[in-house]
Amino acid sequence: MAPNDDYDFKPKLGRIRSRGGKKGRTYLQRVLQSAGLAGPGFKRIGLFAFTGARIGRGAGQGTRAALRQQARFPGRRRVIIKTRIVKLKGQGAGAARAHLKYVQRDGVTREGEPGQLYDATTDEANGKGFLERGEGDRHQFRFIVSPEDATEMADLRPFIRDFMAKIEIDLGTELDWVAVDHFNTDNPHSHIVLRGKDELEKDLVIARDYITHGMRERASELLTIELGPVSEDQVRRGYKREIERERFTRLDRELLRNAEEGLADLRTEPRGEFTRFKHALKIGRLQKLERMGLAREEGPKRWRLSPELEPTLRAMGERGDIIKTMHREMRNAGVERTVADYAIFDPSCPEARIVGQVMARGFSDEINDRHYLLVDGLDGRTHYATVGELIDPGDFERGAIVAVEAKKGAPRKADRMISEIAERTGGLYSEELHRRHHPNDSEEFVRSHVRRLEAMRRANLVQRFPDGSWEIPESFPDKAQAFEEKARSRQPARLTLLSSFGLNQMIEADGAAWLDRQLVGKTPDPMRDLGFGRDAKEAVERRRRWLITQGLAEESGSRTVYQQNFLRTLGQRELKRVGTTLASEVGKRFSELADGDRIVGEYRRPVRLASGKFALIEKSKEFTLVPWRDVLERYRGRQVAGVIRGDGVSWSFTRGRGKGIS
Repeated sequence: MAPNDDYDFKPKLGRIRSRGGKKGRTYLQRVLQSAGLAGPGFKRIGLFAFTGARIGRGAGQGTRAALRQQARFPGRRRVIIKTRIVKLKGQGAGAARAHLKYVQRDGVTREGEPGQLYDATTDEANGKGFLERGEGDRHQFRFIVSPEDATEMADLRPFIRDFMAKIEIDLGTELDWVAVDHFNTDNPHSHIVLRGKDELEKDLVIARDYITHGMRERASELLTIELGPVSEDQVRRGYKREIERERFTRLDRELLRNAEEGLADLRTEPRGEFTRFKHALKIGRLQKLERMGLAREEGPKRWRLSPELEPTLRAMGERGDIIKTMHREMRNAGVERTVADYAIFDPSCPEARIVGQVMARGFSDEINDRHYLLVDGLDGRTHYATVGELIDPGDFERGAIVAVEAKKGAPRKADRMISEIAERTGGLYSEELHRRHHPNDSEEFVRSHVRRLEAMRRANLVQRFPDGSWEIPESFPDKAQAFEEKARSRQPARLTLLSSFGLNQMIEADGAAWLDRQLVGKTPDPMRDLGFGRDAKEAVERRRRWLITQGLAEESGSRTVYQQNFLRTLGQRELKRVGTTLASEVGKRFSELADGDRIVGEYRRPVRLASGKFALIEKSKEFTLVPWRDVLERYRGRQVAGVIRGDGVSWSFTRGRGKGIS
């Protein structure tokens, strides 16, 4: 065929450029850039095309939903969806049970009744069966779905079922889920727990794009269909309410987004009726911010915004929400307190400490299982304390006596000791090396350092060798600091359970109660003659009189003389009584242990007594009760071993058939 001038071309080679070196881009980088430009939209969505956001089911729906959200269709109703993926390993399975139990707690329905689980087909779902089906799952999804106008809906269940049906279509698989609706806050919402398996029992992987955009878009579509589009009048009223609010609002977000170097310039009048309406509201909002000290007028319709505007308003909004929570919980408890009696615990203050009675426990962050405690303090004030994750939420039921203290985000003494020994031994630590350099340290003290390293090993910060020694890097102090800061983010306060029993239960309890330690302790907690402090003072006096009637104390003039070792006497009396009662339940003989005795058996569960919290250790023919420690919860249902040391136990935990870990 003869050449055709319309199709022939001659390539013109350009200058050869370097493809290597630090400044050169790899082939993969060039491919990712091109794929990003070729993705849907040339901005944010396209750039994420190959970052992993689209791996999993629902990727296409998620991308299309994001593009629809960018279009900002008028009249759409908003739905807030929070998501968490929980790994079901270690304590994850127990945490899953605790989460399901907590979302069904008392007082979450409109009538103040416990929440009721439901699923796609029934209004009374079997939570135990759901957990059993998910026992082998690698992970679990948790969603909180909060429609903006949920107060207008008589029942959230039809909406949630339609929502989950849409998700099944988008993901192309049937889903196994349960949900419960909460009406105990200003914003009714639904908790959804979804198994991490698809209909073929394979791991369910949902694309991040779909979780981020697709689910919210589907929920918004359904809510708009059910309640109808939001009218312009409703939108206007919503914006008007934001002018005087002492929290971060949509108007604030727009002001910050449009400000140039912190200067909000509103001199130019926009076109369009609605934009002019919002323009006037922004001026009103800036005047409010000026009165709050968060903006300064620098000329006609020009304001300089404070760099602390957003964090300050968010903190004010959070404080307002906390005050509402405290008022609601105290009202539900039937206790009268004024706002002047409310206090918010500040964990950043090193000397901060509260001792008091738990009035309520709830989630400060429901999706991440972060808790708060409402504590009626001995100082006569009611304190709100954000305490983060709880190993055993059952310890902090209403009436329990607790101490809440600030947690230092600094390395511990044990970390400094480990670093010192490692410097002498070329970067190694072991129990043998510890005893060689500090021969006077007790066995329990040495093992506490090993337990510390074991906790850091689980966080992949240190390495243990097969012989039981540890590699301690030079950066160990920095790693210990990072470990403490991360732990502080999960648990910003240090909690101590002083008594599972309330004041009235302790007055005639046959155990070594917290009231007894207030009577004979070297530094009893100060009690103000107000509120719970006054109640505690009266309870201490009643306990003193009861001890006299039991022959454990006697009055000598103006003094009260207590029988020697009466705390030990009370503790042994309670253990014997409870052990005898549990023997019929367990079906085995109760065995009492003495100092120095060795324990070997299966840890079954905790037992809360007036004398404290104990662990039930079961053997083949008998069981015993010993002081509990939080580390035991990781070994529930497994063999443990230890030695009684005074009022505590020195534990060692075996892994399979290998060497024990102290």
